[in-house]
Amino acid sequence: MGMFSRLTDIINANINSLLEKAENPEKLIRLIIQEMEETLVEVRSAAAKNIAEKKTLLRRLRTAENKVADWHKKAELALTKNRDDLARSALLEKTKAQTEVDALQKELNVINDMLDGVQDDSQRLQDKLSEAKGRQNTIALRENSAQVRLKARETFSTENIDKSIEKFEQFQQKIDGLEAQVEAYDFTKNQSLESQFQQLENEDSIEQELQTMKLKVVNG
Repeated sequence: MGMFSRLTDIINANINSLLEKAENPEKLIRLIIQEMEETLVEVRSAAAKNIAEKKTLLRRLRTAENKVADWHKKAELALTKNRDDLARSALLEKTKAQTEVDALQKELNVINDMLDGVQDDSQRLQDKLSEAKGRQNTIALRENSAQVRLKARETFSTENIDKSIEKFEQFQQKIDGLEAQVEAYDFTKNQSLESQFQQLENEDSIEQELQTMKLKVVNG
């Protein structure tokens, strides 16, 4: 079942409002356009039938008008021949033909009004269809633009993450290098202190031994 129940629904439809409320605007606009195109085909088919009927009515109308003219001439001819009776009969047939002309003209007026309405509705429907297709193009462009922006952001984010990781690793390596230098400095500094203390201890030992030897010499 379509969205619209009749041609008036389509013509009066607020496409923007429908799309704003739709969960899937792209799908909805496709359905709207499809229904509009199908309705336009129906309208054109109805117009074709009305045009064909109009042509038939015009042929019948011309035939009836010719009858009116023909019976009028016959009535005049009868009068010129002093045949009032024939003239009356001819005028009676003329009246019948004129009645048919009037009836056919009324039918033709109805058909013309219908065709005018169909033409107007067809144009309004065509305008609405163009509007819908324009909205479809806008939706497609917005979707494509969104996809491009999303892809760009995803690419940008990935590149940023990769760059951040790379910078972090470089920074970490730099920190590791500095820490290694500090540790190496501390290590060599500690070794130097130990050597100095060892040297002091050695000096004390030598001094004690020297004093011991002096005492032995003096007391010797």
